[in-house]
Amino acid sequence: MTDTGESAPVQLARNFNELLQELRVALSGVQILFAFLLAVAFTERYADGPSYIRTIHLVTVILVAISFGLLMAPAVWHRVLFRGGHRERILTIANRFTLCGIGFLAASMTGTVLLITEIAVGGITAIILTAGAAVMFTTLWFVVPQLITRNET
Repeated sequence: MTDTGESAPVQLARNFNELLQELRVALSGVQILFAFLLAVAFTERYADGPSYIRTIHLVTVILVAISFGLLMAPAVWHRVLFRGGHRERILTIANRFTLCGIGFLAASMTGTVLLITEIAVGGITAIILTAGAAVMFTTLWFVVPQLITRNET
């Protein structure tokens, strides 16, 4: 029995199901962001825009694609390997991939903010707003959990 009163296989199954639920939430956002970024490339304004805007866009699309790949991998692994008794190993690796995927999602969200603010207002205002977004994602998604963990010990 684990400290939750569950057998190890039951706890492992619950942990994996929780991870898959969390991935469903994250993947919905990634898919919407990816669709938005793909649509932008087919507008007249995009074709006429400066090359640095197209570069920001391309880098952001690549970051979203990497995020999607990392976040989708655990669900695919589960489907491919679910009967092989690899759940514990998959869960360990999936946790790392999920955290990396969220990191790339934060970077792609920041890139999207840069893209939009650069088009809308440009200059130092765009840089300040983008830096603020980067700090917000980093703080909420990575720093706060570390602080919570540190305060528990």
